[in-house]
Amino acid sequence: MKKLVAGILLSVSAISLAACGGDGESSGGSKELVVGASNTPHAEILEQAKPLLKEKGIDLEIETYQDYILPNKDLESGDLDANYFQHIPYLESQIADNNYDFVNAGGIHIEPIGVYSKKYKSLEELPEGATILISNSVADHGRVLSMLEAEGLIKLAEGVDKTTAEVKDIVENPKNLEFDAEYEAALLVQLYENEEGDAVLINSNYAIDAGLNPLEDSIAIESSDSPYVNIIATQAGNEDSKEIKALVEVLKSKEIQDFILEEWGGSVVPVK
Repeated sequence: MKKLVAGILLSVSAISLAACGGDGESSGGSKELVVGASNTPHAEILEQAKPLLKEKGIDLEIETYQDYILPNKDLESGDLDANYFQHIPYLESQIADNNYDFVNAGGIHIEPIGVYSKKYKSLEELPEGATILISNSVADHGRVLSMLEAEGLIKLAEGVDKTTAEVKDIVENPKNLEFDAEYEAALLVQLYENEEGDAVLINSNYAIDAGLNPLEDSIAIESSDSPYVNIIATQAGNEDSKEIKALVEVLKSKEIQDFILEEWGGSVVPVK
């Protein structure tokens, strides 16, 4: 009987000890950090950061996403400690639309957006009335229009904030370009492959994930001094935690920045 009681007590103790491994801490005493990310390049960059964070006593778990909606929903619900997929204007629009209590914990890299076409080899070749396909993310419209303005295709109204500009803010459109903004960003690569429209604006993460080289395959690409920096987002108040600070520090380290430059050759640009 005593042996039976002892066995039960031992089992309960073992279960209790196993349960203590939760609450964000792995069995080895390291803190667990769960970060949501787009497949490319974000998740690949995070994979390179894993051993560096391990040295700091942090076990990084990466959850990958194919869209731009769920990573913020999961951050709000507490399923994620942080996410790494969005630029600052998109974060700000999501906070305004959904009342998220998120903050920018640090900028990591820029993915220049590109113009792709199966039909034309340059922007100059685009015909009168050409149809330009862009994502339905309003936060990206200002970025797209600013780029096309820089390329001389359109002109935006004077005084308009370029990051929030919309199609209605175009005051000069010599080629009478038509803008179709009915598509999820993730679908734009497939539309390009299907030769839909005359040109398609594609975010570099989706382009790279589909095997495209933004520098070689696009007919025009955004300048690398773009303000659309991809960031680490987290819940307000969590940005000063040891784990989030370590994550940003590692991602901005020379080792990770060198990896970004070598791996993507300018299609993805690290932020100092």
